[in-house]
Amino acid sequence: MNYVSEKSKLGNNVTMGHFVVIEDEVVIGANCIIGSNVVIHTGTMIGDNVRIDDNTVIGKQPMRAVNSIFKNEEKLLPAKISEGCLIGAGVIIYCGCEIGEKTLIADTAVIRENVIVGSKTIIGRGSTIENFCKVGSNCKIQTNVYLTAYSEVEDYVFIAPCVTTSNDNYAARSKERFGKFKGVTIKKGGRIGAGAVILPGKTIHEDGLVAAGSVVTKDVEIGKIVVGNPAKILRDVPEDQLLKNQ
Repeated sequence: MNYVSEKSKLGNNVTMGHFVVIEDEVVIGANCIIGSNVVIHTGTMIGDNVRIDDNTVIGKQPMRAVNSIFKNEEKLLPAKISEGCLIGAGVIIYCGCEIGEKTLIADTAVIRENVIVGSKTIIGRGSTIENFCKVGSNCKIQTNVYLTAYSEVEDYVFIAPCVTTSNDNYAARSKERFGKFKGVTIKKGGRIGAGAVILPGKTIHEDGLVAAGSVVTKDVEIGKIVVGNPAKILRDVPEDQLLKNQ
């Protein structure tokens, strides 16, 4: 049995599995496919031709631990999923998120509140995009990537599996850290290899490439390949790999 609020609006040709919950004032476009055990929270807006697989939650309200660095903000806006998106199984997308057209969010990924994701981007299986992040269009963020809060990823960025980013230079010690959290910035066409670690506040500039397993402790210059721990410049990115030549 499904629960669909009378205050919600469903477009033509919407199909649903079993035990779906659609709360008040949800708007769902035409030709959407909603799997079983999906929960869509109040006010969520979903465009046409969206697929949402089993056990996914859209528009979740955040929880706050007593010692969380994030305090209760003003009321968050509902989540918005644009036309043509594919949302996998077991995904959680919090309220205050906006997902662009034809973006794919793979199984068990988590998109925290106040996140914007562009169009035609891929968020891989098990990846987490934390609060107040912005991800551009045509990006590939692969399996088990952790994008820390306050980060910005521009268009055409590639992040390989198991990349980790961080935003706290004080490693949870000292009151001085409050107000100084700073995520990472990955400029247009930046690429990061598997298992790399990017330290707080660092910028990977346009067409910069971080080799697999590297630890980035300094900004990566435009069009440079860095490698190692700490990462150091190896050479220029080959001309035929620059974004302008794709």
